[in-house]
Amino acid sequence: MAAEGQAAVVTIDGPSGAGKSTISRLLAARLGFTYLDTGAMYRAVALAVARQGVDPNDAAALDRCLETIELELRPQENDDVLVCLNGEDVSAAIRTPEMALAASRISAYPRVRSKLTQLQRELAARGGVVVEGRDMGTVVFPWAAHKFYLDASPAERTRRRCEQLRQRGENPDYQEIMAQIKKRDLDDSQRDLAPLKPADDAVIVESSTMTPEAVVEFMLARIRNLVTRSS
Repeated sequence: MAAEGQAAVVTIDGPSGAGKSTISRLLAARLGFTYLDTGAMYRAVALAVARQGVDPNDAAALDRCLETIELELRPQENDDVLVCLNGEDVSAAIRTPEMALAASRISAYPRVRSKLTQLQRELAARGGVVVEGRDMGTVVFPWAAHKFYLDASPAERTRRRCEQLRQRGENPDYQEIMAQIKKRDLDDSQRDLAPLKPADDAVIVESSTMTPEAVVEFMLARIRNLVTRSS
């Protein structure tokens, strides 16, 4: 089902906790595509900035920090992605609520977005990718043929996030997670640079009452229908 050019890029945007990573992995596996986790890239940059103690408002210091960053995403057999920062596996270190908020803040800086947008386009240049994030269909890949905006209620997204953390042996506080999700929604939607919003031609999927499998089947049907009509 892979094709060259824009038809070989599927974008899935949406707010934190909507299930983008899970759905993107499953959809990529069904299509035989590569899964590109752009959120992990922003988290990795946020981690590097935090480790170096860089003030993102200091343009010169931020530029120096970005020049030292080398990111690599390595697909794993379980459809997950290994995230390497300067050769170090930081997959676990970036999957915390603190890094999620830090990623939201750092993504508002033009220098960071420029660097990662270029890298994301380079990674997707060969086609056959499912990319998830917050501005994939609006800014990074506006020419993509297949665009989805995955959403869910704040309560459902909080429930899902708490369940993920429990599976890792943590004991999350529901109200705290809810507050973090709402804050990130506000930060992402109100920033001046590439705010979170559906692309004009994106298919909006409200997944609060849908299983991941049902969401994937819905997306596959839309993709196949478009491919059939355009062939």
